[in-house]
Amino acid sequence: MKKFILALVAVVVLIGSLFFSTYNGLVAANENVTAQWSQVENQLQRRNDLIPNLVSTVKGYASHEEKVFRDVSDARSRLAGAKTVAEASQANGELGNALSRLLAISEAYPELKANTNFIRLQDELAGTENRIAVARRDYNAAAQQFNTKIKSFPTNVLAGMMGFGSRDYFKADEGAQKAPKVSF
Repeated sequence: MKKFILALVAVVVLIGSLFFSTYNGLVAANENVTAQWSQVENQLQRRNDLIPNLVSTVKGYASHEEKVFRDVSDARSRLAGAKTVAEASQANGELGNALSRLLAISEAYPELKANTNFIRLQDELAGTENRIAVARRDYNAAAQQFNTKIKSFPTNVLAGMMGFGSRDYFKADEGAQKAPKVSF
């Protein structure tokens, strides 16, 4: 009888330790995804902070390009107001397209292309775009790791019971593979 009780206690302790270990692993993976998303948001905010300076510099040279400025402003507002990964992903694509058109305007204005402030802002924006790409990649890797974990047996049983759901990936816009059309 003593051996049976000891064996039963050992099984309960083993199951309990597996439960807590699995749960803690899920919490850690979920927090990692949240932290990686925070990095994406930080880089998107950095870009949002640069855009008004870039727009005002270009406006001085190309004041008649109001539609492009309005598109940049509208896309920037949508990105700032995005609540989900999907909304942020779509708004990011729209902003990228609008910024591409804004930067393409510089081709029509040689004195703008030579302006030190414009060059510095363009370099900052390019660096920020690279940081966003890295942050997106890291976020998607963390989301993939988490999603794989919650879909794998036996973790999926505990994940479902504890309310852990899959995380969305940060995806590019449908039209992101097409170059934006710019006309002067």
